[in-house]
Amino acid sequence: MSKSVLILNGPNLNLLGLREPEIYGSVTLDEIAGMLEDRARELDLEIDMRQTNHEGMLVDWLHEAQAKGVRAVLLNAGAYTHTSIALLDAIRAIRTPVVEVHLSDPKTRENFRHTSYIGMAAALTFEGHGADSYRMALEAVAAGQV
Repeated sequence: MSKSVLILNGPNLNLLGLREPEIYGSVTLDEIAGMLEDRARELDLEIDMRQTNHEGMLVDWLHEAQAKGVRAVLLNAGAYTHTSIALLDAIRAIRTPVVEVHLSDPKTRENFRHTSYIGMAAALTFEGHGADSYRMALEAVAAGQV
């Protein structure tokens, strides 16, 4: 079984630590990446963490995950969670399990955030735990929950 986990981050997540810290916290995406690198080593996994503001790039990376045989994808699609049928279709098109990740809990926020197209196809969802949502998702992959 592959030890590789692809961690994909969508629009505006490059601004973590600056953007609405009362919702998303003060931890930067680079700090989350560092924490995940450390935890991945402890779990005998390898991670590749990426961020883009472009929907099509996320679709391409999901296809790449399948082609490269990665063990799982952790996906924080940001606002695309609530709008992207293209991402829903991409997740359904691949055999690689996808774990949905959110820093905040979308169900406690604006009504338009209550629908998750990603969640319709994801194997698991971790939300509302800040940066720990990523760690919990990585640990679920290591434990074979997906």
